[in-house]
Amino acid sequence: MRVILISYSAQGFALLHSVCERAGHTPVAYLHARSLRPGEPTRHGAGDVVGEIVDALPNGMDLLIPGRKSALPHIVAGYQADLIVCYGFPWKLPPAVLRATNLGAINVHTSMLPKYRGPIPVNWAIRNGDKEIGVSIHWMESEFDSGGVLAQEAGITLGDDVVPQPLWEEVDRCIERLLPRALSLAVAGSPGSPQEEGSATYAGWMEPEFSQIDWSTAREVIHNQVRAIRFGSSGKSGPVATVAGRRLRVLRTSLQPGDGIKVMCGNGPVWITESVPVTDSQS
Repeated sequence: MRVILISYSAQGFALLHSVCERAGHTPVAYLHARSLRPGEPTRHGAGDVVGEIVDALPNGMDLLIPGRKSALPHIVAGYQADLIVCYGFPWKLPPAVLRATNLGAINVHTSMLPKYRGPIPVNWAIRNGDKEIGVSIHWMESEFDSGGVLAQEAGITLGDDVVPQPLWEEVDRCIERLLPRALSLAVAGSPGSPQEEGSATYAGWMEPEFSQIDWSTAREVIHNQVRAIRFGSSGKSGPVATVAGRRLRVLRTSLQPGDGIKVMCGNGPVWITESVPVTDSQS
């Protein structure tokens, strides 16, 4: 089977490529989004990511970096592919793209669908205090993350301090287990298990207010707010709060007594164990 791979990084492409090849399928092109939405400016850092992808490209492999999606159906159709395999693509693929291969497209999503459809499911799981996440591989349809589920596995633990690299390594191991099964089912024409629409939730981009701490909120909510932003920034950032008249960027908190600043929240104390001052230029 000829497959087009869509992913967010060199590591993502390498994972999909190796699993597809071991399953007896041939990747014929890579596709990567340089912007969060079609037609928008290239996102910060995209050049470095593209450089890493190019450095790791297999010999003869095409890398497609579209700026808009109107030409995608014709480009995809030109590869005469059987299937698109996607893992990490922020755009909604038009139906014409999904019809441009013989079988359609499948997507790897880091949640137990139908929970947390959308672009940042892990961040929302941390924000909501979930103890674990999972991986789902599903058919792509016109709406985000709504197609029949071909393979699914839970049990990836979210600790109190979620460090991105070990978490994504565990996610990758889960994908290595699930993707061969999903590919076999796709070849066999399985529609997958329908999702329960009544249980669907959406994990969209965080609202601007999420970057500020409101100390009247419950302490668990504030702790998870710090955890989610810390995870999303790989430990480099956190929400801003005013503490004793000083503006701080809160990088780490504890619900248990610890070294740091004790602050009363809506239902009890939280301890700020790591923070940095907010400068005037960051306000």
